[in-house]
Order: sequence, then C-alpha cells, then structure tokens
Amino acid sequence: MVVFGLWVINKAGGLVYQRNFADGLAQLTSNEYLVLAGTLHGIHAITSRLSPTGSSSGAQVIEGEFFKLTILLTATGTKFVLLTSLTETAAESILQKVYEIYADAVMKNPFHTPEMPIRSEGFDSRVAGLIGSAQS
Repeated sequence: MVVFGLWVINKAGGLVYQRNFADGLAQLTSNEYLVLAGTLHGIHAITSRLSPTGSSSGAQVIEGEFFKLTILLTATGTKFVLLTSLTETAAESILQKVYEIYADAVMKNPFHTPEMPIRSEGFDSRVAGLIGSAQS
C-alpha cells in the first residue's frame, strides 16, 4: 500500500494544499499542480452532471494504469484527493480522517482565511503522521 500524495482543492477549483509522500510521482512545478487541480475540478463537475439516474456527487475514483485518485467531496465543495497505488483499499477512510484533521487544525484556526492556501504546521504534521502510519 502506497500513498503518493494529497491535494486539497477549494470549491472554486484552486489548489490550496499539495504534498507528496512517496517517490514515484513526476516532479511538477507549482503551476502544473494548479493546472491539474483545475482540470480535476472540471472533470468532477462534468461527471456530477452525467449521471443517467439523477443527481450525482461526481467522480469518486479515477484509475490510471499505475495509480488511482480517490476524491472526497465535502458539503462545502472542498475536494480532498488522495493519489495512491492501485492496491490501496483504505483511501476513503484515510480521506475521511484527513477531513477531520482539516476541520480541527485548519477551519478552527482564527488566522486561516477560507479558500486560501493552507499554511498550518499542525495540519501538516498530523497528516504526515496519518499517512506515515497508513503506509506502515
């Protein structure tokens, strides 16, 4: 089980947090990450409208040849995206725990402005501990 990275995308499609946890991902520039986050936001919006049976929350898992993206959409429109190996089975529960850490360490911080980049050492360290324990 390998977790490659974590992205947090705000409701407007802007990347507010990105961190890599394992080797294997291509090294991208900040601008390339921003473009990818915006593209994923657009794909998510399109897939939410494609459901033949009514309303849908959009894509939840996108699989590539060697990795998968698991997406957690919150009630506020924030997306948490976990990039993992194809064999990862606990991605949804990891994302739920990351969301709980986000709510506790970021949203309760009076100095954080919603929809802006996350600059919280508490969030960073708690997420690193969670991902580190998940990869053990």
